[in-house]
Amino acid sequence: MRAPNGGFRYQEQIGSLESGRNILTHLTIRHPLASEPEWLRRIDSGQVFLGDAPARWDDILQTGQKLIWARPPWIEPEVPVATAILYEDEDLLAVAKPSGLPTLPGGGEFLDHTLLTLIRRRHPEASPMHRLGRGTSGIVLFAPSAKARKPLQAAFQSDGTRKVYRTLCSGHPEAATFEISAPIGEVPYAPLGLLHAARAGGRPSESHVTVLERREGASLVEVEILTGRPHQIRIHLAWAGHPLVGDPLYGPGGVPSPGTHALPGDPGYLLHAHRLELAHPRTGDRVTLICQPPPDLRTLETSERKFESGG
Repeated sequence: MRAPNGGFRYQEQIGSLESGRNILTHLTIRHPLASEPEWLRRIDSGQVFLGDAPARWDDILQTGQKLIWARPPWIEPEVPVATAILYEDEDLLAVAKPSGLPTLPGGGEFLDHTLLTLIRRRHPEASPMHRLGRGTSGIVLFAPSAKARKPLQAAFQSDGTRKVYRTLCSGHPEAATFEISAPIGEVPYAPLGLLHAARAGGRPSESHVTVLERREGASLVEVEILTGRPHQIRIHLAWAGHPLVGDPLYGPGGVPSPGTHALPGDPGYLLHAHRLELAHPRTGDRVTLICQPPPDLRTLETSERKFESGG
């Protein structure tokens, strides 16, 4: 039997928008994955604290207070742990993440079963410069030390950085190359409260799409993202009428599919961070990082060449 993790203490500081609510109402609204009766059970069992004192369900929150939820140890879902180092020096670390492995703790399920935990066994101060969704595979860039974090972050966020993905979308786009600039913002979504989706008035977002191969009912595409909004590729291709094959969440229009209760981390689609180009934070030299796509995201020509070579 798998061992439970060590539990976790969630902490938040109450802001003016939360002030005046009772604790039970606040927790139910802020963390809707647990029901109101479940939050009441946690409060009554002494898992929730207001400052240093155990909370009562009808305590009224005030601005500046610290609300703490001491979650007991739990058994996390199994995840793939096969990772590979793509590039490593004292200034940057690039790692290949498998699909199904969360980058960071979150979602109420994952604490230790994450890419961050695996990397920190080798580099205790490592910090990711970005994150990939649980179902997305490919390149994740880390600063290997606290000293490397700020210079690498500046290099990663510079205008010269290029982030290119591979995915399989439904249907056949009319153009071989096209731009998508649908703005992305939060929309109401019952399972989470709010969800990032295509929304008029949202944040400007831009993707450049190139069709690599047309298949039966689907297309292999390469997507360069010029902005880094949450779930941008999934939202943009869905907005353009070509949702990712197998995506349980985003449908045409770049919004949740009718009747879905899927969460952003739910698997089913193929999306891979294939190439990352940036200036080395110390030398300024151009660094190009490539992570081989899974078989279904390789072009037929590439797959045949690999087979013929005995790979």
